Amino acid sequence: MPSTQQDAVRNQHKFDVLIEGGRYFDGTGAASAIRHVAIRDGRIARVSAQPISHAEAAQVIDASGHWVTPGFLDTHTHYDAEMLVSPSLSESVRHGVTTVLVGSCSLSMVCSEAEDASDIFTRVETVPREKVLPVLQNCKTWRTPQEWIAHVAELPLGPNVTSLLGHSDLRVSVMGLRRATERTERPSDYEMQQMEALLEEALECGFAGLSTMCLKWDKVDGERAWSRSLPSTYARWQEIARLNRLLRKYNRVHQGAPNAATPLQINQYIRECIGWLRPPLKTTLISQMDLKGSAYLNVLTRLTSWLTNALRGDFRWQLLPTPFTVYADGIDVVFFEEFGAGEMALDLKDAIERNQLLKSERYRRDFRKFYGEKLSPRVWQRDFGDAEITACPDQNLVGKNFAEVALQRGIHVVDLFLDLVVAYGTKLRWVTTVANHRKSVLNKMVRDPRALITFSDAGAHIRNMAFYNLPLRLLKLVADTEHSRAPIMSMEQAVWRMTGDQADWFGIEAGRIREGDRADVVVLDPAQLAQCDEQALQQVHWAEMENFGLERLVNRNPGIVKHVLVNGKFAVQDEELQPALGRESGFGQFLAAR
Repeated sequence: MPSTQQDAVRNQHKFDVLIEGGRYFDGTGAASAIRHVAIRDGRIARVSAQPISHAEAAQVIDASGHWVTPGFLDTHTHYDAEMLVSPSLSESVRHGVTTVLVGSCSLSMVCSEAEDASDIFTRVETVPREKVLPVLQNCKTWRTPQEWIAHVAELPLGPNVTSLLGHSDLRVSVMGLRRATERTERPSDYEMQQMEALLEEALECGFAGLSTMCLKWDKVDGERAWSRSLPSTYARWQEIARLNRLLRKYNRVHQGAPNAATPLQINQYIRECIGWLRPPLKTTLISQMDLKGSAYLNVLTRLTSWLTNALRGDFRWQLLPTPFTVYADGIDVVFFEEFGAGEMALDLKDAIERNQLLKSERYRRDFRKFYGEKLSPRVWQRDFGDAEITACPDQNLVGKNFAEVALQRGIHVVDLFLDLVVAYGTKLRWVTTVANHRKSVLNKMVRDPRALITFSDAGAHIRNMAFYNLPLRLLKLVADTEHSRAPIMSMEQAVWRMTGDQADWFGIEAGRIREGDRADVVVLDPAQLAQCDEQALQQVHWAEMENFGLERLVNRNPGIVKHVLVNGKFAVQDEELQPALGRESGFGQFLAAR
């Protein structure tokens, strides 16, 4: 039907859409109930216990037996590059995500030049530089937060978008890439004033806050500063504290990542967060996990959160509510950056040079030495016996773990692994779960109200992992315990944790569907969620990355999410993604933090 005819039909009705008879969750954690929800002009116009006449609505959705929830928030993504060429962000929207936050981990694409923005992003987030750099060179005309928002406003967005300003991006834009990644360089007072001015502009425009990075294994791409750590890691804490003053002034969020090799560094974040003689600083850190390699850390993180908030802080760990499973191609996996031997190999771009290194007996001794250390802080559990080979030119190895094959061949498992990498390179594909493997511990972490249920990393690590359906994984986790003697929370609380809780904390208008609220709505089938086992939600599939010419890991869970409305428009209808071909037919918008 032509748009003029659609408008004529619409104008004959009081409501654009009526969603009737569903179990309604308002996003506040209040008790759910059967309600009828009417939408008009992108807003929730009426929520009624009494039926609403079909004649009053241009379109009616029968939600009997279904849940009607606010659209979910994903507040840790790396869609910064993808949304420039594929703004539908359909892999998130298809699972009910209607608002995403970009600019995480000190990485935004706001203030720096195109090549700088690409080089601080692509290696860290394992999206090929040869794909990202041309996109930025072709379209990046902005250099300020306000100009970035103006550009985003012209994109046919699928979900709504909000953003942090990345400290690496900010630092590079003022100091240049080389100086920003030199240990001995410090910003001058004038350069600090420039950073403060850009951050204040961002906060005035509605950016949700600032993201920083202390984790040394996140490295720069390109030729100019290859293998240096991200610019944010070179900042002294005085620099961070000075920027934090602005975050306090605007009551915005500091997202950070401590250095895993020096756990006590978290004290710096805690000190800044606590509000005794000043307002507390909203602080969220990456990430609370039940690591196989450092099982005690989940206890320390929960203790840290409790203590900081008890001391008048406003502190939340980010928590992935599902096993943290990672796929790897050969030696190309980010957690190998956490030890010297792995870092040395990943620093080499040339395959011949890398293979020569991997064959060196001295190198192998170093690798075996690290592999044998079990007490130092670590993300990877250092157990090749806990890693299954999923693809290899030698089909006899598929389905086996490295320890099995090493035992058969009578060699050390490290030598076996390095031999296979030399022989097959990235054609050797394997998988391991590094964290959140114990259901009882995961349930305890999820139940903690101080945890922020997020950390999907959507849009990044495209060959390594997929958590695009993170909200569904949380709902499934809760649903499986709801009828037990020890439910971890009510379903109303679970929906709130993925909607209103996060929207309120980040200060954005989202996460609720009461009368007058923006109409970001999900209709899902709880029967299909119940029938879908946990493994199906964790399963990954290959799919084309729209407009990038790449394949990536995604999630597919047909039958669960029926409809997704963003600002009152159908982004998903009857499980089908709806096209957004231009600005007028886009669904989302930039959401400014209050």
